Amino acid sequence: MQHPERRLLVCVDMERYSRRGNIQQYQAQQDFHRLLREAADEVGMDRVGWTTQQAGDGELAVLPRDVPEARVIGRFLPELNRRLRQYNASRLPEARIRLRVAVHQGMVHLDGANGFPGQAVVMVSRLCDAAPVRRALAAFPDTGVALVVSADIYRDVVTEYPEEIRPDRFRKIEVVHADKGFREPAWLCVLDEDATFWRDDSRSEPDDSRSEPDDSPPQAPTEPAGRRRIDPGGGPTANGGIRTGDIRVDGQNAIGPGAMAIGSIGRDAVLRPDPDR
Repeated sequence: MQHPERRLLVCVDMERYSRRGNIQQYQAQQDFHRLLREAADEVGMDRVGWTTQQAGDGELAVLPRDVPEARVIGRFLPELNRRLRQYNASRLPEARIRLRVAVHQGMVHLDGANGFPGQAVVMVSRLCDAAPVRRALAAFPDTGVALVVSADIYRDVVTEYPEEIRPDRFRKIEVVHADKGFREPAWLCVLDEDATFWRDDSRSEPDDSRSEPDDSPPQAPTEPAGRRRIDPGGGPTANGGIRTGDIRVDGQNAIGPGAMAIGSIGRDAVLRPDPDR
């Protein structure tokens, strides 16, 4: 076993790849690799030196030691996003290529028998597969890249050496894979979009509309101490008073203990015991 090396890791996954037919998958793979290579060439990065683990819908790349991390995040990914936007502009939605990209760094074994052993590899893969990243990409149909980076990459690279990427467009998220016992903070950005104001509706409280019906009898509403209720009415009254909806009065202006006003509000208001008390 060789000693592990600290490297920059980039995990890329195509959106909705499995929904494509055979020929569409074949073409998407060809264009996916071409777009990655062209974007890398444009910013002076040689894809030939990347050590990759391929999948049909993406790849895990271990980058060479001498590749500047700031160039990967601040130049390569924006260039890739621009090329994807241009590519997708003339294609039907089902033929477009849109990517989730995760970036992390850490110790990795390059001589594994079936991939790259190392917790850093597990981390970057979990980030790429995170539900918030999937939802963010779906929420911005014109973008080409939804990027998620680990907390240390955001701190050390994004905020210090942003180049063509804006640190203020990142938002903090929590990546959770409960079935795998995984929970980590990360930072999410939808390239050339402002996702900081995007509302992730899935994070709202769960919908209880499917719960079992409540068969218990309805309970009378309770009133706080010192508060009295005036029955609702509607329209003007004969003595110039005004009928209104429920008016709640606190403190010294309350209408006597255990009573409520009926009809208009004014000199001729009728008082009767409040049945709810």
